[in-house]
Amino acid sequence: MRVILAPDKFKGSLSAPEVAQFLAAGLRSAHQGLDIELMPVADGGEGTIDAVVAAGFTRVSATVQGPTGQAVEADFAIRGNVAVIEMASASGLAVLPAGRLSPLAASTFGTGQLVSAALDHGCTDIVLGVGGSASTDGGAGMLAALGVTFKNAAGRHLLPGGGALSAVTNIDVTGLDKRLGGVAFTLASDVDNPLLGPEGAAAIFGPQKGATPEHVVQLENALERYFRIMANALGTAAVDAIDAPGAGAAGGTGYAALAVLNAKRRSGIDVVLGLTGLADRLHGADLVITGEGSLDEQSLFGKAPMGVGSAARAAGVPVVAVCGRTTLDTETLQSAGFAHTHALTDIEPDTSLCMNNAGSLLTQIGALIGAELARTGHEQENSYV
Repeated sequence: MRVILAPDKFKGSLSAPEVAQFLAAGLRSAHQGLDIELMPVADGGEGTIDAVVAAGFTRVSATVQGPTGQAVEADFAIRGNVAVIEMASASGLAVLPAGRLSPLAASTFGTGQLVSAALDHGCTDIVLGVGGSASTDGGAGMLAALGVTFKNAAGRHLLPGGGALSAVTNIDVTGLDKRLGGVAFTLASDVDNPLLGPEGAAAIFGPQKGATPEHVVQLENALERYFRIMANALGTAAVDAIDAPGAGAAGGTGYAALAVLNAKRRSGIDVVLGLTGLADRLHGADLVITGEGSLDEQSLFGKAPMGVGSAARAAGVPVVAVCGRTTLDTETLQSAGFAHTHALTDIEPDTSLCMNNAGSLLTQIGALIGAELARTGHEQENSYV
């Protein structure tokens, strides 16, 4: 029997490759006859580099400027002419010094430096995975790292961060790295939000990055000014992108990618399925096991387990979900296409203990699944899943 393990990370506990390894250990302990393939996934945000490296991409490290100006070691991945950039690696909440939020001053400059590093490697197909970003600067920092200049009325370069955009009077894109003209960009994001307004980057995502209600108003006004000046510089491209799905992603970085880099937005999990080759590997599989740390209402909208499940069902392969915990009832999970769901909290109700002992609990769940598959036998395996 051929089993594909395609979990996402268990956030705060284990990476997706680690989740797959622990499940595999449990499965093999109970059913030595299984043909197990480890194909960890991500939804385009944190963990995307881990997923594509597990599928054969090469990890590349670069020292870049973190969200508040400090030097950080960030990773991207390459294979041939394709580069995958995980914004969180350079400009994410996780790399803020001591976790100190900086809603007005945090910048995406380091993400632009990763793009430049990918260009140095000759990449002409760049995937930008957004998620977990620390800033609301509309992607201005990223663009500045790529040669765009932002100046105030006195002709001085702006300070980093979304708050400083309230003073922008001139945006000059003529210095944009000429190599970008030959690059196809993909914005890997499931965020539909526009740049501005009550559903925009500042209003919806600003508070997650430490913005107070007063900060949200300040950032909204700054992004609106940024848009108006960008429209003067770019014309139609800037106007068309403002309400495009994904423009509000990662504090408005989606807008910069769409308007200036001519990126095409695609669902993050769909991008990862293509990059890892999982969609093709599903054919001929007997079972797929996917999951993430928490299966909840958010999981139903563009998260990795749903994407894996949808692709598996399209290939006629049954799907089992494994998670740390779930807030969804059995009917909802089955309606979502999961024939069976295992949660760590089924074994250990204490969620803090689950996080601390996720590896051993996943191995136990893997053993439970393996034992059931061994018990039912090959002819009956699909009756279990």
